This record gives sequence, C-alpha cells and structure tokens, in this order.
Amino acid sequence: MPRPNSTKPPSKTTTQPLASPPTDPAALLYPFAPLLPGIVRNRYKRFFADIELASGETVVAHCPNTGPMTGLYEPGRRVMVSQNDDPKRKLKYTWELVECNDNGAPVWVGANTALPNRVMRWVLENKLIPELGDYRDIQSEVKYGTDGKSRVDFVVQGPDRPIYIEVKNTTWVEGSLALFPDTVTTRGQKHIRELQALLPGCRAVMVYFINRGDCDRFSPGDQRDPKYGELLRAAVQAGLDVLPCSFDVSPAGLRYRGLAELVL
Repeated sequence: MPRPNSTKPPSKTTTQPLASPPTDPAALLYPFAPLLPGIVRNRYKRFFADIELASGETVVAHCPNTGPMTGLYEPGRRVMVSQNDDPKRKLKYTWELVECNDNGAPVWVGANTALPNRVMRWVLENKLIPELGDYRDIQSEVKYGTDGKSRVDFVVQGPDRPIYIEVKNTTWVEGSLALFPDTVTTRGQKHIRELQALLPGCRAVMVYFINRGDCDRFSPGDQRDPKYGELLRAAVQAGLDVLPCSFDVSPAGLRYRGLAELVL
C-alpha cells in the first residue's frame, strides 16, 4: 500500500446536518452518511492513518485531528471512516470515530476535529442552547484580537451587545471528567486572553464540545497545560461564560445531551 509523501492536509469531508431541528429529543442532531468500520493500524505525518477495513483491505485515511489524540490513538482500536469518491480528493477516506473504553463500557468518540464547528453552526442557527439567550445574525470566522489577526469561531448579535463564541473539541478524559487541553496550547491561551479582553463591552463564551457521551463533568487540563487552566479561571472570574456541551456519538450520528457540570 503506497503512503502519501506530502504532509499537506487532504481535502475535508462534507457531512451535512439536518435542515431543521429534531422534535424528538432522542432524534439525531447530526446524522452521518454511512460509515465503514475498520481497525486503526498506524498514524503518521499528523494527517494520515492506515486503516484496515472489514473487507481486509488496508487504506490510507485522512486524519483531521493533528493533535496528540491523547487517549484516542492506539493501534488495534476499532474506528469508523467516511468515504468520498470525489476524484479531486487526494484521499477518499476520512477517520471519523474511534472506540474507547475509559469508564467500563465501550463508547464512540469523535476523531474529526472539523466536525464540532459544523455542528455548532447548525446548533446556533436553531438556537438549541438556551444558556446563550436570544441572538441573531450569526457570523463565522470573524477577525478580532489586539493584533486583528485572530479569528473567533462565531459572533452573534445579542439583545444589547455582540456575543463572541469560541469552540474547542474535547475528547481527553479521566473517568467521567472531560478535560481540555490535552497538550500545551499557546494558541488556546491566546484565545482566552483575547476573549477576556472583549469584556465587558461584549459577551464572551467558550464552548467545550465534549465529543463523547460518557462524561458528565468538565475541567481544564491542568496536568498538560497548567497555564491554560490558570488563564481560564481568571477569565471566568472576569465574566467569561463557559459552556461544556456534551454529545452522544455513534456511527449513526450525534445527539445533544446538554451541559456537563463545570468544575474549576
């Protein structure tokens, strides 16, 4: 099986959410197109993974998660991949889910870090998080910050001031406690500083997208980045809102579970 030579990331997948919010709380919030089961054999050059499909064929899949994947990547684990036959794509497969067992039972965990922002856009459009209050005019990837070079994931217009929303994919756990980050992140530290600098003229919200259904609490990952935890706690004291949004994940799709408990 030939391996790609380039370290440039392949094209992204395009899983589409529902066009309208589900009326049944048990209904899928975000359905996946049919996924293929496999076993992860190797991950390399950040963007690539060797996946053995159920057919016995081993394929090279795009790995959208370029971080350490703490607690997720382990050769031999069950995974799910999506398939896209667009001839313009360098790789036709994308690693979407991985099965973990941190709390006594197997659970599917989202491995695609591009997914949370797509889901959150739809969640915002359908106003599924009551804690955000009333708002309108959703914008994505808005420039902000002291140097004007940063981009916040979303800005919405609240009743009396803009609301800046940053989304962080969260998959590292200790028992039922979800943790972020799983490595030192100077970029994440900068995001906290810049969100805090917006206060009080704007509302600032940090959404931790808990991409697995076996966690009921969230804390900053002090063991991996104590500075991040220090900055987050200071920002909360200054008025930053933290929303740890929890999702059930399965090969069928995602369901919103509500907010996990914030433990600072």
